[in-house]
Amino acid sequence: MSQKGKIGIVGSGLIGRSWAMLFAGSGFNVSLYDIVGDNVDKALLDIKAQLNNLEANGLLRGQTKANEQFSLIRKADTLDDCLQNAIHVQECVFEDIELKKKVFEELDKIASDEVVLCSSTSCFLPSLFAEPLKHRNQVIVGHPVNPPYFVPLVEIIPTKWTDENITKRTRALFTQIGQKPVVLKKEVPGFIVNRIQYAILSECYRLIDDNVITVEDVDTVMSDGLGMRYAFMGPWETCHLNALGMKEYFEKYAQGIHDVCMDSGPVPKMGGKTADLIVEAMTQKTSIEKLPERRKWRDERLIALSQLKKKLDG
Repeated sequence: MSQKGKIGIVGSGLIGRSWAMLFAGSGFNVSLYDIVGDNVDKALLDIKAQLNNLEANGLLRGQTKANEQFSLIRKADTLDDCLQNAIHVQECVFEDIELKKKVFEELDKIASDEVVLCSSTSCFLPSLFAEPLKHRNQVIVGHPVNPPYFVPLVEIIPTKWTDENITKRTRALFTQIGQKPVVLKKEVPGFIVNRIQYAILSECYRLIDDNVITVEDVDTVMSDGLGMRYAFMGPWETCHLNALGMKEYFEKYAQGIHDVCMDSGPVPKMGGKTADLIVEAMTQKTSIEKLPERRKWRDERLIALSQLKKKLDG
């Protein structure tokens, strides 16, 4: 047993596998549980292959070799086994609110008074499944950005019942395994990443719907324009550097920002001819059959970018 402690992971899909690799890479014992036991067996084979591939390409995170990291990950035959002596449980089941409620009800029955009960949900407010629980003060969300192994951001969302120490422990744990956690001061629908992402998607959709720009060109605006800036700094620092400081930026551009945003129009419902146009453009760029290949291409570039950032930051 690792001296760092044990992490329980509930759900052996892509997110659960990434969490298992991240925790094992930092020396934690990991117990991986899935209601379908065969899914864990398949997940372990995939995790082993991923770790070996990452090591072969010099991309493995952590200070130990792939086989050492893999040895820290084991199958839990029951939920009780998964939680026993765990300091942190990371729930990674499908995005179904009724399923989340059921899982947390089960966790609540067997959880100690110390373990952190953390959900990977990307959209459900934690209060929706925490309120009736005996251990609701231990419930929190730790929403990773997909793919978590290559993108370090994690959104931490406590409920109004979450103990402050649980929030601090969760942030410290995610920092310890090399992620970049941010803590929301209160629950908001969509959290932060998706609220910003949806605002961008909505405006991009409107511009295509109004026949201002093509699908291909609007993606270029992000990948070869805004995205290059945002890979290294946030929107406020971008503005700060583009003027004689933030104060001058507001003085010069606040009214223009307001006027343009007022011209944006209502939030679009993404369907019909414009949605069909975007589907066609994306399918032409990457067919459904080639999505795994394109995801590999994406992951390789995210790794390279992450390594560059680390190198530049010293």
